[in-house]
Amino acid sequence: MSTNDIGLKIKDSKVLAAKLNSLLASYQIYYQNLRNFHWNVTGPNFFELHAKFEELYNAAALNIDETAERILTLGQRPLSSYEEYIANSSISEAKMVDDAKKMVEITRDNLNALLDLERETLELAGDQGDEGTDALMSEYITAKEKVVWMLSAYLK
Repeated sequence: MSTNDIGLKIKDSKVLAAKLNSLLASYQIYYQNLRNFHWNVTGPNFFELHAKFEELYNAAALNIDETAERILTLGQRPLSSYEEYIANSSISEAKMVDDAKKMVEITRDNLNALLDLERETLELAGDQGDEGTDALMSEYITAKEKVVWMLSAYLK
């Protein structure tokens, strides 16, 4: 069977890259939701939420780049247009959200959607012996679980 530049089966890498592209698309919508919230949050928790949303979108930007680069490493093409992102995302655009608590709830739910995709990708990478993708997903999962816990505590 034919392998890619890093020695993984091309057929397997295509399947994994498709899953990573779903993750990439979801990350892009999550990122834009965070930018929206950062710009539009108001109320007594403005300062802490404004800063938190910025922290989260900066982290998301790094994850977006790493995910796209992993797709390229697997010998595939990352999605690169908003039309593709919207069509392939498991996260919906958050439009006209004015309530700060609702912004936090949406952010937590978006993170859980990303976690679901990352766990699926982790399992697939493990089945294919793709240690690079496996390690990347493990790192993402650990970081997100902590943020979900924190946001959940904030909402109580």
